[in-house]
Amino acid sequence: MSIWGKILGGAAGFALGGPLGALIGAVAGHAVDKMSGGPAAAEAADATKQIAFTIGVIVLGAKLAKADGKVTRDEVDAFKQVFRIPPHEMKNVGRVFDQARKNAGGFEPYAKQLGRMFADNPAVLEELLGGLFHIARADGEVSNDEVEYLESLAVIFGFDAQCWDRIRAANVAAGAGDPFRILGVSRDADDAVIKAAHRKLVVENHPDRLVAQGMPPEFVEMANEKVATINAAYDEIRKLRGLR
Repeated sequence: MSIWGKILGGAAGFALGGPLGALIGAVAGHAVDKMSGGPAAAEAADATKQIAFTIGVIVLGAKLAKADGKVTRDEVDAFKQVFRIPPHEMKNVGRVFDQARKNAGGFEPYAKQLGRMFADNPAVLEELLGGLFHIARADGEVSNDEVEYLESLAVIFGFDAQCWDRIRAANVAAGAGDPFRILGVSRDADDAVIKAAHRKLVVENHPDRLVAQGMPPEFVEMANEKVATINAAYDEIRKLRGLR
């Protein structure tokens, strides 16, 4: 079953709990089942992380739609485009988005739950932020209010100022940002440091690695775009410095 079918139709077998689980329960009309022990427990735990990631993008994307005071359908349309939602699952995803958008609560409880779940896999959280940046760009620009909202998420996720600057550089300009900032290195860093930073980012953001850490396979295209941005930044630096 795809991640979209699991969100509402296949709730049995995972225990998301917390505000994310409560949101799913409100949309599905029933409580999310508790995860039992035994051989299926590990598989259920993997499914839980994948569902948490997906719901996290939807919920935090819905909250993002309110950040600049302009609630439109552009954000959810962008979500549908980049994550290739099957037509028969559009209604379910829209229901989750609308429920989160109507919820009077803030985004912090959802972000904190995701931060705890993926504390050992920061690259997955970074990928989630990348998806939200894509949604923010849906209307042609990322507003200051949206940047502030995304920075607040980054802080909750545990990213320091240097990491946030790198994430922002790779996303606000949609791949046309400062290549040194995208790699998280200073302009006077030596070639070995730059090469090591590039290699580290490519390994951490490899789609297969991210899927193994909890990102659903349906989001692989987003991960591929991230790696392409990293490689493009490194290639630009190589040209600037005449490196082979």
